[in-house]
Amino acid sequence: MSVVHVVAVITAKPGKRAEILAAFHENVPNVHAEDGCLEYGPTVDTDGAGAIQTAFGADTFVVIEKWQSMDHLKAHAAAPHMAAYAGKVKDLLADRVIHVLSPA
Repeated sequence: MSVVHVVAVITAKPGKRAEILAAFHENVPNVHAEDGCLEYGPTVDTDGAGAIQTAFGADTFVVIEKWQSMDHLKAHAAAPHMAAYAGKVKDLLADRVIHVLSPA
């Protein structure tokens, strides 16, 4: 199986991004300890990129993930710590879009 890339676009309710990111950062060590996790971390718009950038905005962050296989990604999605994280942030979310990608 080939490596699986994930780009998850998380949009918070207005003014709630920092609260979601705090819960996210608490969970990162759990995810990094998962079998098959190659990369997992949140990103936000970079200041000063100018016209080359299409900004996500102040309420959005993007999670960049890389997994050894689809089976590893599926195990991640079913992990108890992910369910606990989801429960903490569910009332703070406005939208969540997940793109699962393969190398081209």
